[in-house]
Amino acid sequence: MRDTTSITKSDDETVILRGISIPLASDVGGAFIADCSRNRERLVSDNQDCEKYGLSLNAWAEIAQNKAVRHAVNAEHERRIRNGDAAKEAAAKLFAEAPEVLGSILHNEHASPRHRIEAARELRATANTGAERTDNTSDRFVITINLGADEKLVFDKPIAPLTPDEARENLDADME
Repeated sequence: MRDTTSITKSDDETVILRGISIPLASDVGGAFIADCSRNRERLVSDNQDCEKYGLSLNAWAEIAQNKAVRHAVNAEHERRIRNGDAAKEAAAKLFAEAPEVLGSILHNEHASPRHRIEAARELRATANTGAERTDNTSDRFVITINLGADEKLVFDKPIAPLTPDEARENLDADME
C-alpha cells in the first residue's frame, strides 16, 4: 500500500502532451507543471498553455482533474511564491504596461506639465534599462584567502567566457 504522505513521485505520474505520455518528473513534465503554475497565477491563459502543448480544451480540462498534476502544480506554486518568482514575473508583466500608461500621460494635454515631464523622465529611464552598465561594473569574482600574519592571496577576475586560445591552454594544462 502506498503511503499517501510520501513526497516522492511514483513512476506512473504522467500527463499526455501531443499524444505522448510525459512523466511529471521529467524536464518536459517539469516545464509543463511550471507553466500550469503560471496559469494558476494568471500570468498565462488556458489558451496559451493549450497552444504551447498542443492540447484541446477538453484535454486541458481532463488534465486539470489529474490528482498528480494538481499536487505537482500546488507544490510548484508554493515554491514560486516562497522564492519570489511568482511576484517577479507578475511585476514584470505589469511593468510591460507602464510605457503605454506613461505615454498616455505624456500626450494628455490636460495633465499638468509636471506630470508630463515626470512621465517623460520615466520613459527615458525605462528605454535606457540595461544601457546604464559600464565596463567598470562588469561582473567579477573575487577570492580572498587569508594566510594569516597579514598575508593574503587575492584572485580578482572578470566573469567572461574563455576565448578558444584560453580554452586550449587550460585543456593542455589539465592534460599534463
